[in-house]
Amino acid sequence: MRVLVVGRGGREHALAWKLAQSPEVLNVYVAPGNPGIATIPQCECVAIDELDIEEIVTFAIQKTMDLVVVGPEAPLSAGLVDALTDSGIPAFGPTKDAAQIEASKEFAKKLMVEYNIPTAAYASFTELEAAKEYIRKQGAPIVVKADGLAAGKGVIVAMTLEEALDAVDQIMGDSIFGNAGSRVVIEEFLEGEEVTIMAFVDGKTVVPMVMAQDHKPVFDNNEGPNTGGMGTYSPVPQFPASLTDEVVKTIIQPTVDALKDKGIVYKGVLYAGLMITKDGPKVIEFNARFGDPETQVVLPRLETEIISVFSAVIQGKLEYIDIEWSNDATVCIVMAAGGYPGTYEKGRVITGLEQIDREFGNNVYVFHAGTTTKDGEIVTNGGRVLGVMGRGMDLLQARDYAYQAIPYIAFEGAHYRTDIGLKGIKNVQ
Repeated sequence: MRVLVVGRGGREHALAWKLAQSPEVLNVYVAPGNPGIATIPQCECVAIDELDIEEIVTFAIQKTMDLVVVGPEAPLSAGLVDALTDSGIPAFGPTKDAAQIEASKEFAKKLMVEYNIPTAAYASFTELEAAKEYIRKQGAPIVVKADGLAAGKGVIVAMTLEEALDAVDQIMGDSIFGNAGSRVVIEEFLEGEEVTIMAFVDGKTVVPMVMAQDHKPVFDNNEGPNTGGMGTYSPVPQFPASLTDEVVKTIIQPTVDALKDKGIVYKGVLYAGLMITKDGPKVIEFNARFGDPETQVVLPRLETEIISVFSAVIQGKLEYIDIEWSNDATVCIVMAAGGYPGTYEKGRVITGLEQIDREFGNNVYVFHAGTTTKDGEIVTNGGRVLGVMGRGMDLLQARDYAYQAIPYIAFEGAHYRTDIGLKGIKNVQ
């Protein structure tokens, strides 16, 4: 099989890496890809932007692709899967209509309220002063979200009234997230612990993946502004396996059924970002694709051929395959550029990557999230630069491998959290 992966980040690196391991896959093309993906023998990066829908479809036709896997939310929301399908190319991912579950927080909230899917109470606004007045009435803590796509950074958890009002000024007044902030969704603050459960969906059948826990704030102890994710781990031992069954029954399956009731057939990955409250799990957000960096710890644990899973989803035959997972633990630490998620510099030379394989073998793998090449060297090209994934028999061993590997890698201004996975380890010691 010849497979095209669309995207350039750590999630797409993990997808290409996993696909390349499949005996059914001869070639993996990645548009546009990154320098880490280019080091995988079966992979070839092609210089096509992930939002250039016409060029992606043309390339897929010319190369007679057997499958296209769309990684990021932006091309999904722009209708790339629709365009590929219309051209006869099998594509993994939701349609433009289905991707609204992520592209519009208001769409998702309305759907959940209408179909009694557990989530935080909310209101949405297109007028700045009306949003502020609502916040003054509700008080703090409260959550302010840009309605549209904001690369995982469009959520501000305001612990004080002043922070909440300032958040509205930044999102709507200063347009720090561009058009994504022309509408804001303001939500009730939920107390509890967060967890991510992603599921494969074929339009009717839902098959959950193993749980993961992301760390959104930029600094240790969950301090500082939210990011796209500073690290993650799997499994999440503080939650029982029965939680996954509960989430499928009360949240994910009802959401797929609700979309179907609206005439939308959802196929691909449905990501549920959850808060486990005293009243049970509630939805913080839905994503219409694999999470990043959750994919970097979930896919390494997948033992079933990934091509078989993708094919079953596309063909609506998910109920006929068994999806198995490794008992290993995985921990991924994000190495970010100094200043991220605010202003940061690009073009910093990265050294030490070649030592990782030699020192750690299969126990550590480095996923490239924001890198490029310049004058023959790999340099930083994004806020989240690398994801250092450790794998072990348990979380403690996986975490040790990841943190032991990090000092081998260097670039100016590198920043990472030192507490990724500790919450899970404390629950098994």
